[in-house]
Amino acid sequence: MDKNRIRAIPRRKFLEMSMKGGLIIAATPSLLGHLTSCTPQSAAPGLDLEKPVLDRVIAKALSRGGEFADVYLENRISRQIIMEESLFRSGLYGISQGAGVRVVCGDKTGFAYTDEISEENLMRAAEVASYVARNSSIITPVNIATAERESFVSVSQPLNEIADERRIEIMERANQAAMDYDPRIKMAKVDYYDQVRSRVIANSEGIYLRDELPLLFFIVETMSEEGNNRHMSRERVSMHTGFEMFDRHTPEDVARSAARESIDMLKAEDAPAGIMDVVMINGWGGVLIHEAVGHPLEADNIAKGIGAFTGKVGQKVAVDNFTLVDDGTIPNLRGTINFDDEGTPAQHNVLIENGVLKGYMTDILSAKQLDMERTGTGRRQSFRHIPIPRMTNTFIENGTDKPGDIIASTKKGLYVQSLSGGSVNPVTGVFNFTCREAYIIENGRKVQAVKGATLIGSCMGIVSSIDAIGDDLDFAPGICGKGGQQAEVTCGQPTVRIRGINVGGSRA
Repeated sequence: MDKNRIRAIPRRKFLEMSMKGGLIIAATPSLLGHLTSCTPQSAAPGLDLEKPVLDRVIAKALSRGGEFADVYLENRISRQIIMEESLFRSGLYGISQGAGVRVVCGDKTGFAYTDEISEENLMRAAEVASYVARNSSIITPVNIATAERESFVSVSQPLNEIADERRIEIMERANQAAMDYDPRIKMAKVDYYDQVRSRVIANSEGIYLRDELPLLFFIVETMSEEGNNRHMSRERVSMHTGFEMFDRHTPEDVARSAARESIDMLKAEDAPAGIMDVVMINGWGGVLIHEAVGHPLEADNIAKGIGAFTGKVGQKVAVDNFTLVDDGTIPNLRGTINFDDEGTPAQHNVLIENGVLKGYMTDILSAKQLDMERTGTGRRQSFRHIPIPRMTNTFIENGTDKPGDIIASTKKGLYVQSLSGGSVNPVTGVFNFTCREAYIIENGRKVQAVKGATLIGSCMGIVSSIDAIGDDLDFAPGICGKGGQQAEVTCGQPTVRIRGINVGGSRA
């Protein structure tokens, strides 16, 4: 393992290792026997528990009381390949499987999980989870039956039918396109990741659901160098779909986008500081709204009575032309789900409409606490985690302004092309973001690349300061962290202009 992690792996050797199962393996001991037989029929061993077994587990979970119980079974098969400096550096093939049992009693949640799926282990997990409800009233669960949910994920080239040669070819094409872009591109890194997550959900309301979610995540990073100046850029695409994603987003396009930024930012100057008008690019610019507005609208903190939007449903919270949506039903996007990890169908949730707050994103617990409808946004990272309210595909709806007119009508400000990271306090709504690629706007034109700019503000300040919204809605994939869990999300927006953001700069 150490040799293959550290040293470059020649292409032929890499493929030989892949076909012989010699890549680094991440799996629990009980799953190692399935590594060489991952056909569609055997890809999810253990998830075929009979319904009477699950009924008994749910009954055991509610044996001391409680209002709700569920069982979540999961099998995840993943593959990651990394190419750096035109050489294959590592390969990781992983299988993860297990189950979690949850009991909800009032505002309390009992939870336990097991890495090995069997009736004995599930009954033990149910017993542990049930302690949260001891001495409360006992309900009789409904026997489970298969429920129907609409599917928003389509696949024409299943990932488990793709030969490793095709994965390698995609990576080599991306690497070549990046290195050919400009002689000042000195290094490229290509990260390929795919997975198939199979899950079964059964609960005390009588629901039994099963589905399979494929995921592709493709990242190209490039580093440019000219004199003493360097810039590292990143471009990524990700969808819940099959290998056909690369017909829509070619590896060459992904690589050239990363390389373009690396070259354009070589002449960047230190960013000034002060209060500025900021124009945010469509697509990836939506991460600002995701963090600054989306997280404060997740209902777990609202149920605790904290957060900037608490108690404001029906009130004006943003400008008239601002509409914010979370929609898990957009076909094949990274945040798309057929149903959440509690079994609630994915939905189109209008959170803010024409500036008026309409609702929050809920899970089963927070919906009960707030006496609201479930919104299909109860999500968990894996079987080892409990569901919490999480975004799916969150975006600002199209406006009527033309993107070119927004820039042309900005006398002086900052144009943000990409953000490299940020955070928000969901209680206060205060955020900060680092701009990886940004440009000074003067008299309606982008005139100079700048580095080291940071956006600082609050959620309420943002939604009340947007004065222009374009008609060019686009989306970008992301990894969202919250409460020690990660979730697959998409953020989106048209080009927008925000008046008077506090910009921290690096210029002395």
